[in-house]
Amino acid sequence: MELDEWELSAEELESLEIDALRQIAQRNNSTPTTSASSTNPCISGANSQLPPLRNSLSSTTSTFRDSSRTQNQSQTQTQVDGSLGSRVLPPSVAPKTADDCSKERPKHYVKFFLHASGSIAVRFPYDQALVNAVKKIPKATWNAKERLWIFPMSSLPSAEDILRETPGLNIEVENLDPLVRRAIAAAAAVPDLQDRYDKIPSYIESKLLPFQREGVRFALQQGGRALIADEMGLGKTLQAIAVTTCFPEAWPVLVLTPSSLRLHWATMIHEWLKIPPSDIVVLLSQCTGSNRGGFSVVSTAKGTARLDGVFNIVSYDSVPKLQGTLMSSEFKVVIADESHYLKNAQAKRTSASLPVIEKAQYAILLSGTPALSRPIELFKQLEALCPGVYKNVHEYGNRYCKGGVFGLYQGASNHEELHNLMKATLVIRRLKKDVLYELPVKRRQQVFLDLAEKDLRQIKALFLELGMVKDRIKASQSKEEHESLKFTEKGLINKIYTDSAEAKIPAVKEYLGTVIEAGCKFLIFAHHQPMIEAIHQFLLKKKVGCIRIDGSTPAASRQALVTDFQEKETIKAAVLSIKAGGVGLTLTAASTVIFAELSWTPGDLIQAEDRAHRIGQVSSVNVYYLLANDTVDDIIWDVVQHKLENLGQVLDGQDNTMEVSHSQLRSSPAKRTLNSYSSPTCSPKKQKTVNSYSSPTCSPMKQKTLDCYLKRCSSDTADAEPNSKHP
Repeated sequence: MELDEWELSAEELESLEIDALRQIAQRNNSTPTTSASSTNPCISGANSQLPPLRNSLSSTTSTFRDSSRTQNQSQTQTQVDGSLGSRVLPPSVAPKTADDCSKERPKHYVKFFLHASGSIAVRFPYDQALVNAVKKIPKATWNAKERLWIFPMSSLPSAEDILRETPGLNIEVENLDPLVRRAIAAAAAVPDLQDRYDKIPSYIESKLLPFQREGVRFALQQGGRALIADEMGLGKTLQAIAVTTCFPEAWPVLVLTPSSLRLHWATMIHEWLKIPPSDIVVLLSQCTGSNRGGFSVVSTAKGTARLDGVFNIVSYDSVPKLQGTLMSSEFKVVIADESHYLKNAQAKRTSASLPVIEKAQYAILLSGTPALSRPIELFKQLEALCPGVYKNVHEYGNRYCKGGVFGLYQGASNHEELHNLMKATLVIRRLKKDVLYELPVKRRQQVFLDLAEKDLRQIKALFLELGMVKDRIKASQSKEEHESLKFTEKGLINKIYTDSAEAKIPAVKEYLGTVIEAGCKFLIFAHHQPMIEAIHQFLLKKKVGCIRIDGSTPAASRQALVTDFQEKETIKAAVLSIKAGGVGLTLTAASTVIFAELSWTPGDLIQAEDRAHRIGQVSSVNVYYLLANDTVDDIIWDVVQHKLENLGQVLDGQDNTMEVSHSQLRSSPAKRTLNSYSSPTCSPKKQKTVNSYSSPTCSPMKQKTLDCYLKRCSSDTADAEPNSKHP
């Protein structure tokens, strides 16, 4: 193509070129180019857009343009640069200095955290150089399953130094929280006392279940200061008693417990340790009331008490009154049962109990629900066990209790870390489902209630009258007199039955308070309407979701109530009459059964137990009989045993009794034989366990009405025991 065909002068062509370059530069200002030039990136980018035009011009006017560009190059460059003078180079094409390159070196984020095993774990995105650095940490191992590097707490200082001094890597480390480091360091400093396990008497150790042995060893490993938080019904009381036997030189022992469980503790201590009842001191608000066990009962009526027993049992409510006495008594071993009673930092019992527990050399806390709703409820219990670590509630609250909307520290945060920290240092917890294969399918237990003297006064008068009527029956001379006196006797017994129910109501409600806090579903049976009504109203007052089935409940609505209990998590309790609720219902959502009263007919009690212990039950069933001395329970329990004996001899050819499993009589694992197992549990592993109706030891209450039951305690009836039912 000839130059003349453009019909433009060289100056006009140059002007067009400059104008094109300016437009391209303006376009590039809104969309920055990614190319770079050693001189001017904008012009270089513009030139790259014009090869066709520039090539055409160069093919026809190369000589002319060379000369004209020589003359106008300075002016042209000035104009272009002037038009683009406000252009700022994007960071992607700006020249980088050595300092910039150092600052923009890829940053590696490394996080140290507490692993569930109690060791330290490290997590980071894969980088071979960083992997090589972590491999240098002493005792570091690779957990392929979780894809984590893990090392012991003792290697943490070395790990920090290694990562900080690794050349060529820009590493940012998220380290352990100071509270976590302090807690782990404190746990590592306590002496491991597992060698004291052999001090446990063989008659106790042989009856511990494997997971209970593990609980005892855990407490010893933590220096004798631990929280056993097993689910309700897994034998926390027995584990605590076993721990105390490891430190006989540190006795006497102080037991802090809710008031409704004082006599229960005295009973268990006497039965397991074979300590004379006179060496077990029970602190009551008054010295009157029933004490058939022969325990040393002292009163707080004058604000002082002499706690000189080998075991001294005090309720939490009495601690504020006796704090001076308790602090001066130098108790080196303390058991705090239902330790969640100490959750409230403002409560008097908490402020009075904590110094006593902290001062003790060995302290065992027991609670199936150590934190009922929020992590802050754990703090005082942890402080009691380890005051040197948990000394600042704000430090703990800011770490683990954020997120609440109802007040300071009412939420939950870093819950996985808190769980791992508790597990590694102070707390052991097992759920029933986790140890199901070790449990018998059904266990019965007596719980003796503490009744006030005013509640027993009328019943005692009736018993005296009943005794006189019995004497008159023996001396009666005619059939008419005999029948008349028998009728009077029956009326008196029925009156005692009714009055006993009313007398037990306050103690039953107090016991239910501890069950409610456990958070489990339960069935509670009673016979008299005053007792049923009192229990129902108590649950409603406590805002516990419940159903009620008694004789007044229409048959058409009973199944709907059962369905609600089975399917709704908010329904925690079923209040049932022994007669109406004891047959035809399936209530397997609960594995805890409580009898507030007894029935004269043993079949009624067994049928009621089997509302939970039946097909569909996937857990071990715990049955609790709430008994009170000097009430009708003294008579009924004996009658029930006698009827079962007669029925068993007729139907089975052997003696049957409603035997109570205060203990699960098992041999040590090293001594077990196949014969010691008799009934399978419902666990998937289908491992067998001993008969749920294991022979109990003699009742410490020494009730004369249980003579026929106690005779059986002194003989080996293993061959005569009936097979337990399977759900």
